[in-house]
Amino acid sequence: MTKRKIINDPVYDGFLSVDHPALLAVIEHPYFQRQRRIKQLGLTHLVYPGAMHTRFSHMLGALNLMGRALDTLRLKGVQVSDDECLGAKLAILLHDIGHGPFSHTSERALADVHHETLTSLFMQRMNTGHSLDTAMAIFNNTYPKGFLHQLVSSQLDMDRLDYLGRDSFFTGVSEGIVGTDRIISMLNVHGDELVVDEKGIYSVEKFIVSRRLMYWQVYMHKTVIAADQLLLSILRRARDTGEPCPVPALGLFLSRLYTEDDFRNDPTLLDRFAEVDDDDVMVAVKQWSRSQDPTLATLCRNLVERRLPAIRFSNTPFEGVETDYFNGTGQLRNRSYDFNDHEIKVLYKDGRCIGISEASDQLDRHFLEKQVTKYYHYFPKPGATF
Repeated sequence: MTKRKIINDPVYDGFLSVDHPALLAVIEHPYFQRQRRIKQLGLTHLVYPGAMHTRFSHMLGALNLMGRALDTLRLKGVQVSDDECLGAKLAILLHDIGHGPFSHTSERALADVHHETLTSLFMQRMNTGHSLDTAMAIFNNTYPKGFLHQLVSSQLDMDRLDYLGRDSFFTGVSEGIVGTDRIISMLNVHGDELVVDEKGIYSVEKFIVSRRLMYWQVYMHKTVIAADQLLLSILRRARDTGEPCPVPALGLFLSRLYTEDDFRNDPTLLDRFAEVDDDDVMVAVKQWSRSQDPTLATLCRNLVERRLPAIRFSNTPFEGVETDYFNGTGQLRNRSYDFNDHEIKVLYKDGRCIGISEASDQLDRHFLEKQVTKYYHYFPKPGATF
């Protein structure tokens, strides 16, 4: 029961420690091991070759930050029991377990269910033999201490802190580098809310700006969007034509679009979903590249050979575009901050606690509220053969 695991992580230039049997049991579970075969950034490696890191490494990294954050809060006198610490660690460890192949790329493409709903279903299933009740309550924001949920999911949570630093490290995009150590050391709790001590204002400012820049330079990079649309077109064409799938579990989810009710009524669906990962999709794509259906075959060869669609952006919607498997439109939205979410608050030595928009002399409400919307049109590159 005192087994301890040490894991090397290049992002934090050292070792991550897993020192509780419940954490080790979850990490060793097949549902969790599947995350080794799901890329954190989907098809982003087609733009940034180093972006081959997985959900597995991100979830371990977030666990590491959660442990450090809880240690900081307890040192500052915040009452967090050992059971609550374990619950929060389990919640952040499992927060992304519901993702499908290539992470957000396939969101709702294989099942009409949000990944957080699937995460809750996975946690319920894994609760047999493990004490995950506290973790599920923290994850679902039903636990009495709300600040524990904010550590898992808020505008300044351990998930965002890890993925910004990790994604920056593996893509080489330096704009995502944030003062993670500084921010964690400045965390505090005021009135059951997670806050930042006033000395951490500048680090939080950089965090907000860095996240905005990473969205445009990495997560919403135009070529990444083009690659995502190509994969989605492949899955849609395979479903529309009833193309035989070489991977039975993937074929099941292409046969029809299952809903949340389906997953709740048929427990076997969750196990079948857990069988599907990035490797399965690429096996199918390579097989379909020799399909008798010329449209599907061409789409698949384009992805395998990285012949991606052209894409252009506009500040206004594209009109009159005839959409098919090779052409389409969509929109992207990016906002630095959401006042409807848990607002980041700053705690001053005199006891005042105010929102970052009021505390900061760099980030006024207008900047934080501004939502940038871009419309895109993807289409075959000139001279491409289809």
